[in-house]
Amino acid sequence: MKKLLLLGGSSYLIPAIKAAQDLGVYVITCDYLPDNIAHKYSNEYHNVSIVDKEAVLKLARELKIDGIMSFATDPGVVVASYVATELGLSTSPYESIEILQNKGKFRKFLEKNNFNVPKSETYKNYEDAINNIEKFELPIIVKPVDSAGSKGVTRVNNLEDFKEAFEYAFKYSASGEIIVEEFIEKLGFSSDTDSFSVDGNLVFCSFNDQLFDEKADNPYTPSAYIWPSSMTIEMQKELEFELQRLMKLLNLKSSIYNIETRIGKNGKPYIMECTPRAGGNRLAEILKLSTGQDIITASVKASLGMKIEGLTKPKYDGFWGELILHSNESGIFQELIIDKVVKEAIVEVDLWISKGDFVNSFTGANETIGTVIINCKTKEELERIVRNSQNLIKISVK
Repeated sequence: MKKLLLLGGSSYLIPAIKAAQDLGVYVITCDYLPDNIAHKYSNEYHNVSIVDKEAVLKLARELKIDGIMSFATDPGVVVASYVATELGLSTSPYESIEILQNKGKFRKFLEKNNFNVPKSETYKNYEDAINNIEKFELPIIVKPVDSAGSKGVTRVNNLEDFKEAFEYAFKYSASGEIIVEEFIEKLGFSSDTDSFSVDGNLVFCSFNDQLFDEKADNPYTPSAYIWPSSMTIEMQKELEFELQRLMKLLNLKSSIYNIETRIGKNGKPYIMECTPRAGGNRLAEILKLSTGQDIITASVKASLGMKIEGLTKPKYDGFWGELILHSNESGIFQELIIDKVVKEAIVEVDLWISKGDFVNSFTGANETIGTVIINCKTKEELERIVRNSQNLIKISVK
């Protein structure tokens, strides 16, 4: 019986645990929070921090694992690659994973290899950043080099707000490093969805429309998604070509990726992020529902060095949307109110809280309180629901 070590314990791991167990794999989870929900589904749990690479390596050796993965868990991605490399298990090159997981290193790599990339610079302290601010034209984006879920991200329109933004980003950076970069005004919608490579070949490449709640405390945290993308086929092909070029340059192997892209108002396509893990917000699950292709099981197989077959370019069965349930104010949760107009289009409601629970305002993906998956026959119907979602699906708090 093969053993798979999964780093983390959030609900996003549950589909990967089930996929592995369906393959007859013994699943072990680890993190420093024994009450995390995923541990209730795994075969075994160990209390080890997923950011302590030597501790995870020691555990992996003791358990004699056959594979390791940080599925939809950003902090563990580099550690998983380190452990796999040390044990000779299936993984892409450790140095490449480090580049993909650090926003500063990733921007420099893109620039060096002639990709379209926003102007950027990384800093360890505010003094160096402000002394070099003339390099940039406002607006700029300030964020940690090593955080996910839009945590610590601020758009700075006025220089007097720069210090506050820098200090805010610093709170969310484990490495204490901040990236300042040119803000790329997008044409249409940005895309944030999952894709998959087999032996370095990008066999499953998806794009979507990523939407945001402008009324949220953090307007840069995704609040909804629509598949398929409204991006032109020509731009999708150009981005797919550039993504494939990136994977070849980094000598990447078989892996799932959460990829963020956008088309700038200058007409250029940009790869904003390409992280070697599943995205949060259940993106891979929705792709399985909408295309019939299972990149979750493929991820498990990749981590165990198993053969992966059958993945092709996605073809969508209708029009699909996901709403990220959140509150725009902190308070005590009362109820989720769903208008009858939208009920027929709902495939699934996944609410993570109960009446009486305290909820925070939407400052990052970690404040998500659930998801709603929608399937419509027409794009117009789906867009109408998503556009009016806060009136049709209400979060009541006091």
